[in-house]
Amino acid sequence: MKKSILSLLVMLFAFGSFAQQLSGSTSTYFEIRKYYANEGKLDDLIKRFEDHTMSLFEKNGMENVAYFLPTDNTDNSLTYILGYPDENSRDRMWAKFANDPEWQKAKKESEVNGGLVKAVDQTFMKLAQGLNDTPMQQESGVFQLRVYTCLDGRLNNLIARFKDHTQDLFEKQGLRNYPYWVTVEKDGSQPKLVYLLADKDQESFEKNFQNFIKDPAWVKAKDASEADGKIVEKVDAVFLKTLPFSPMK
Repeated sequence: MKKSILSLLVMLFAFGSFAQQLSGSTSTYFEIRKYYANEGKLDDLIKRFEDHTMSLFEKNGMENVAYFLPTDNTDNSLTYILGYPDENSRDRMWAKFANDPEWQKAKKESEVNGGLVKAVDQTFMKLAQGLNDTPMQQESGVFQLRVYTCLDGRLNNLIARFKDHTQDLFEKQGLRNYPYWVTVEKDGSQPKLVYLLADKDQESFEKNFQNFIKDPAWVKAKDASEADGKIVEKVDAVFLKTLPFSPMK
């Protein structure tokens, strides 16, 4: 019984913390979807999201979290994040959406001159415990989506370092912490840490991130955390800008 109460309190804390980042959010399961548009179809895809898809997601119980384009869009892509009440509801909500007559009509009309989407990448996630208690941020001009792949068994060490040091040291340099997640790996492999870091513009971000890397406090924290071995195998990062209709700014 005590364990159940503790688990409930942890979940409520996570909800409240994330709600600071995105007012009113109660989602516990998330999905990053990256759409690669067919040649010449990206603008049509964006318009379909703005005019139809977003409202139909909400109608079918999903939460629109954020919509982005890469600052250097060499792969003709759009990335967005959806939230769901829980993992079990995800497939049910997508089935409702896919079979919604309004969606079928909007999709058909938008594809009169050809399909809009060439391919889709998906990443499933849950909130990273202890990393989402930062206050709601002001609007940001640029985001960086950062994905950390850890060495085997080292994810908890990475999360502890972020909680105890990294997030505060980001803020010290003027960088803005947005939500943090851990991936849900369907093959049972170790989850990755995924988060959004932001600043007023890319020039400021790059300057402030370099200041973070050179900060003696960061160097000390990093060295101490790796006394028993390295933690991170690799980091993937991409700069993004929100679309005008994105709930997260």
